[in-house]
Amino acid sequence: MSIKKAAAAALVAALGVTSLAACGTDDVRGAAGKTGQPAPKTVTLVSHDSFNASKEVLADFTKQTGFTVKVLKSGDAGEAVNKEILTKGSPQGDVFFGVDNTLLSRALDNGIFVPYEAKGLDRVPAAYQLDKEHRVTPIDSGDICVNYDKKYFADKKLAPPVTFDDLAKPAYKDLLVVENPERSSPGLGFLLGTAAKYGDEGWQDYWKKLKANGVKTVDSWELAYNQEFSGSAGGKQAKGDRPLVVSYASSPPVEVLYGEPQPKVAPTGVSTGTCFRQTEFAGLLNGAKNPEGGKALIDFLISKKFQEDMPLQMFVNPVAKDAALPELFTKHGVVIDKPETMAPEKIAEKRDPWIQQWSSLVLK
Repeated sequence: MSIKKAAAAALVAALGVTSLAACGTDDVRGAAGKTGQPAPKTVTLVSHDSFNASKEVLADFTKQTGFTVKVLKSGDAGEAVNKEILTKGSPQGDVFFGVDNTLLSRALDNGIFVPYEAKGLDRVPAAYQLDKEHRVTPIDSGDICVNYDKKYFADKKLAPPVTFDDLAKPAYKDLLVVENPERSSPGLGFLLGTAAKYGDEGWQDYWKKLKANGVKTVDSWELAYNQEFSGSAGGKQAKGDRPLVVSYASSPPVEVLYGEPQPKVAPTGVSTGTCFRQTEFAGLLNGAKNPEGGKALIDFLISKKFQEDMPLQMFVNPVAKDAALPELFTKHGVVIDKPETMAPEKIAEKRDPWIQQWSSLVLK
């Protein structure tokens, strides 16, 4: 879903898969700009580190529009958004991809995007369209959930946890690793999920229970999933000893796809009652040097071709209604019917105070 979110590329990298930096040919000319001068032939997409797309798909965009796509990766989701805020009006590129609903208000309040209503937006359900001014366009969704190591629980003859409540039970003491919400998109999503579940006050009591039950906190998803978690390929190599980790509902298909040898059944599972829905957006940057190319690229990001390419590139779900999921997702993935959600306005109001309260409660 950091689908994101934001963690998918780190997982791919940990399993030995390289990501795309740029694609296209230099001899293709763009359309003329409004000034009568030739428009830039390159459109620059600024993104968090987990952006990835098939070379063939981006080449198709170049064939359709004449624009070559240059991808500029800018750290994790929070870091990438902050960089754009600092360079507002003189952005690094034309389009930004990867701001999610947990950080959306920060980007919108700082004015880093200009409105653009993408062609084909009618194919995207209204539930994903969180900005009525169309400063951002929804591109993908995913669910931040606790993942579990199937072998660990089978060996212990212990049922894996299903709900938030389960995680605080004595049977799961010292088993869970989470990410710091101040530094990690999945960590922030998990914190918001607990606040959505237990309310403005109740989430603090819940985290007191988790702390008493031995929850471990690390700074990043990469550390949590590929170092501490015993169920991932990276975690096995690092001799991780935590069989529960905050990750994504789409993580099990990744473990299957890049397993050597490829397993018939995913080695990890999802605690389906611990999930928070994450939606990622793209927007035309304020001050873009190639706004026409940027608009064309946003249109392409919600096209059926790109939407169907995303699941096996970034391990997120398409938002376009006409985009189908690959068999790997339908066979090994988990559909979260009732994830926790929160209105963007409430996230904007509560996010920073809640992170401060969480830090005082859990890290001290």
